[in-house]
Amino acid sequence: MLSRRERLRFVASGTALAIGVVLALVAAHTPKDAVASEPPGELMRTGPTSMFARGTLGPALRALAQPYGVRLGSAVNSEALLRDPPYAEVLAREFGTVTAEDAMKWGRLEPSRGVYNWTPADQLVNFAARNGQQVYGHTLVWHEATPAWLTADELPRQEAADLLSGHITDVVTHFRGKVWAWDVVNEPLEADGSVRETLWSRSLGPDYIAQALRLARAADPSVRLFINDFGIEGVNQKSDALYAMVQRWRAAGVPIDGIGFQTHTTTSRGLPRSFVANLKRFAALGLDLAITEADVRMPLPVTPDLLETQAKIYGDAVRACLAVSQCVSFTVWGFSDRYSWVPTVHADAGAACVLDADLSPKPAYAALTSAFPMRSAG
Repeated sequence: MLSRRERLRFVASGTALAIGVVLALVAAHTPKDAVASEPPGELMRTGPTSMFARGTLGPALRALAQPYGVRLGSAVNSEALLRDPPYAEVLAREFGTVTAEDAMKWGRLEPSRGVYNWTPADQLVNFAARNGQQVYGHTLVWHEATPAWLTADELPRQEAADLLSGHITDVVTHFRGKVWAWDVVNEPLEADGSVRETLWSRSLGPDYIAQALRLARAADPSVRLFINDFGIEGVNQKSDALYAMVQRWRAAGVPIDGIGFQTHTTTSRGLPRSFVANLKRFAALGLDLAITEADVRMPLPVTPDLLETQAKIYGDAVRACLAVSQCVSFTVWGFSDRYSWVPTVHADAGAACVLDADLSPKPAYAALTSAFPMRSAG
């Protein structure tokens, strides 16, 4: 096992490579006199935040993605948004959409029954408004985000229906006109395609998912409604079950507008070969598609080879989205290793984001920029 200092040296080598790739991309699209205007060594002396803030790295990711009709976004750590100005600066520059990592989940919004704490979520929405960003709502119903006061494994049917209706109606109404889409139900299926055993499925039956979609549509007729899950990126038992479920819903008039493919992966696993084919079959149902939580974790310590593998996977994920015209959103689940969820859940893994913990670009950042060849807006 390498020491922390040795691991940092590996990251630094990858960062230097990333900066070289990015600067080459910028040089291809920037007048020579603009490139020459930076004194030698200025990039490293001024630090990563000023590189992004001053635009030294060329067009922001959000600007590169816009002509392709793709909302390029990131999940946001609400606490970091308030206490870490460099983090907020990079977020504002690079991303056209934002998703709350936790601030819009049931347990955070309603810590006591009937008592809402809107402040962190409202702060994110206001940040987005100031910076010309759209907000992707995450998430109305998720078995992992049940509030602490809701401890029952099962409820009487009417009580469960009233709770579900009250929460979805309150939240969607509060944010009506302020978010462009909602993950209505998050991770509703087991790996075998069956509906996951949760408080809601036990109390209301598997139809609770369609019920949640109807409630969200009634609260905001214009917002886009998504079902979001992991392990459905390729053609497999789980995605087959979701595909069949969506077919039934659409035939029955259940309001669903899109599918969110989380796309958490690793440098060893990569993306499924059937990813594009799977996206295309869901698109053929008339659905929007979104890559909602993309990140690529690697075993530690970090090495230049792992960083390059990671970069290729990120680039391939963007190109898969671009291969299907109905893929309207691509969100990374956090843009900096400084606040990544990965080390808290996966022992001996990390470095999953496109920027390192110092907010410096990794090869993965360059891979995202190169996946969106410059194209004039409109």
